[in-house]
Amino acid sequence: MASFQRWYKQAMAWKLLVINGPNLNLLGEREPDLYGTATLDEIVRDLVAYGADRDITVEHFQSNSEGDLIDELHKARGDSIDGIILNAGGFTHDSIVLLDAIAAIGVPVVEIHVSKVHTREDFRHTSRIAPACLGVIAGFGPYGYRLAVDALVDHLETR
Repeated sequence: MASFQRWYKQAMAWKLLVINGPNLNLLGEREPDLYGTATLDEIVRDLVAYGADRDITVEHFQSNSEGDLIDELHKARGDSIDGIILNAGGFTHDSIVLLDAIAAIGVPVVEIHVSKVHTREDFRHTSRIAPACLGVIAGFGPYGYRLAVDALVDHLETR
């Protein structure tokens, strides 16, 4: 039975959703010394290719609206999404409704930040959404998205 389960897990294709919040559409232009020069489109293209190499489907959504992010999280429940990578931007630090939405959907979520939020302004040191997330990745620039894919897949394959 164990060998069948191992084969089944290896044969299974995962479907991940990457959600990016406010101002992340300006990556590559906005404060490049802090966030780098890669654009969101470049990051998403890289992540889609990274996933494809591992038989993982990666979908993407970005909005500057908190309500749109909540709607996308709710929609993920019925879209056969196996895991979510969420960069909630500034909403990370004050959005109880995003916390509630993450907790309600029953889909594992990894919180991600491009910058090293814990060395920035004090208000960025606290994440309101982290308690409902599987984990938090911060400070690795665009590479953090790949780390989040790996963390989600490892979680999905070992649960």
